[in-house]
Amino acid sequence: MNKRRKIIEKIFLIYLPLTVMMLFVLIPFVWALVTSFKTPEAITGTEISLLPHPAVFDNYIKVWKTNKFSTYFINSLLVCTAALIVIVLCSVLNGYALARFNFKGKKLFMLLLIGTQLMPVIILIIPLFVIFKQIGLINTRWSLIVFYIAMQIPFNSILMKGFVSGIPVSIEEAAWVDGAGRVKTMLLVVFPSLLPGIVATGAFAFVSCWNEFMISFSFITSQDLFTIPVALKYMIGEYTIDYGSLAAGSIIALIPPVCLFAYIQKYLISGLGAGAVKG
Repeated sequence: MNKRRKIIEKIFLIYLPLTVMMLFVLIPFVWALVTSFKTPEAITGTEISLLPHPAVFDNYIKVWKTNKFSTYFINSLLVCTAALIVIVLCSVLNGYALARFNFKGKKLFMLLLIGTQLMPVIILIIPLFVIFKQIGLINTRWSLIVFYIAMQIPFNSILMKGFVSGIPVSIEEAAWVDGAGRVKTMLLVVFPSLLPGIVATGAFAFVSCWNEFMISFSFITSQDLFTIPVALKYMIGEYTIDYGSLAAGSIIALIPPVCLFAYIQKYLISGLGAGAVKG
């Protein structure tokens, strides 16, 4: 009786909430995927079907060629990749310093790093716009790259601190005894051990930059420099919405993050587990 009760409790307390959450996540994705293969008549029709009939690729062709989505895709890829390289490099070095060195004001510095994450992005738009305009960064990819780097480094530095703290200091001390300096120890001992953490940090940073909309919408006015989120917004007309093209664009936008997480899932899971050991 107790065993049966435990099974029922497990179903209602764990599996049922997880199933509901999964449905909330998957239903919009499935709707967008199905809609992207439908004709305009099928989209606006009253018939509801799980599979598109007939299935067409017109929406993808239209989005990629007519709506210049290939240009927006490349823009997003360039901006996110450039920002990601700097974010990961700085976050790893910052995380190592925070985990291994004790310095005056360390706790205050950590609080300031955490405090930056509590600040709404919208209150930064006007002052950043004025500053970037004065130095000539408005309507350039550099405005997005600089902003993404500045906003992502604090959080990812804290994240990397947890990963570095999970590595025993004795490993580094053994390398020092063998004659290796701190830099050589970091490159040959610490960084390889941090690979899962670096991958996890990089993945979250990339997805955050890839999905960012507010700053891209505010700082970029040239259509040739639009990123994917801004391009999707402008696909919504004042009086009409091309749901087929919008759905196709959304599915294309999902491809890089999904492929990234599918490729690095092994490192991601082990990295998150390692980061949870010590903070």
